[in-house]
Amino acid sequence: MSPDVLSTPVADAVKAPDRAHSRARAARRRKIVVGASRVLLLVLVLALWEALSRAEAIDPFNFSMPSKIWDQIWTWVTHGTALGSLGEQIWYTLYEALLGWVIGVIAGVVCGIALGRITFLADVLGPYIKVLNSIPRIVLAPIFVIWFGLGPASKVASAVVLVFFPVFFNAFQGAREVDRNLVANARILGASDRRVTLQVVIPSATSWIFTSLHVSFGFALIGAIVGEYIGATKGIGLLVAQSQGTFNAAGVYAAMVILAVVALVAEGLLTFAERRIFRWKPSGSDS
Repeated sequence: MSPDVLSTPVADAVKAPDRAHSRARAARRRKIVVGASRVLLLVLVLALWEALSRAEAIDPFNFSMPSKIWDQIWTWVTHGTALGSLGEQIWYTLYEALLGWVIGVIAGVVCGIALGRITFLADVLGPYIKVLNSIPRIVLAPIFVIWFGLGPASKVASAVVLVFFPVFFNAFQGAREVDRNLVANARILGASDRRVTLQVVIPSATSWIFTSLHVSFGFALIGAIVGEYIGATKGIGLLVAQSQGTFNAAGVYAAMVILAVVALVAEGLLTFAERRIFRWKPSGSDS
C-alpha cells in the first residue's frame, strides 16, 4: 500500500483546522469591509448633501443640511426642547412604542397559534381578519385620539394595531408549517393538545415569530409617532409636528435621525436575542 494513501487522513485532519481558520479570517475581513463601506457611503451622501445645500443647488430652507441638523440635535441635547429634555421625549415615545409592541406581539402570537391549531376557528374568523387587515391602520390614529385622548393610550393603541397583524400572520403560518410527524409522534406518546401546542407547535413557530418581531417594532414606532403627530403633549412625533409648524426643516430631520438611532438600537437588541436563542441554527452570512 502506498505511503501517500496512509497519510491522507492525517493530512486532511491537519488541513481541516486551517480551512476553518481561513474561513473565519475571510468572514472577519468581509465584515470589516462591509462596515467600512457602509460608513463611507454615509459620509459621501452627507458630504454631497452639505455641498449641494451650501451651493444652493438644492433649497437649503426646505432640505436643510447635515451641519444644521447636527446643530439642532446638539441644541436639544444640551439645552432641551420646548417640551422638556430630549431624553424625556425619547423615553415617552419609546414607552408608547414598547408597550404597544408587547401587547401587539402577545395578542398576535396567541391569536395566530390559536387559529393555526383550530381549523374551525380559522374558518370562522378568517374573513373578518382579512377585512380588518385591509383597512389602512394609520387612519385609525385620529379615531384613537378621539377615543382615548391625547395621552399615551391612543399612541399605544395605534402601535398595537400596526404590530398585531404581521405577528399574527407569521405565528399562524408557523403553526401551520409544523412538521406533522412531530405532532403525530407526540400524540403517540400520549401528549394532550395543550402539551402538543406548548412543547411542539410553539417552539417550531418561534423562528417565524422572531422574523416578524424585527419588522413589528418599527411599526410600533410608526404608530407612536403618527399618534403623537396628530395630537400629544410630549414625544418625538410632537417635536416633528412643532418643527414642521415653524418651518424648521432641520428639526424635522433631527427628529428623524433620533428615531433612526432608536430603531437601530432596538434592531440590534432583537438580533442579539435571536442569536442567543437560536445558537443551534447555522449562520447563512458566510455563504
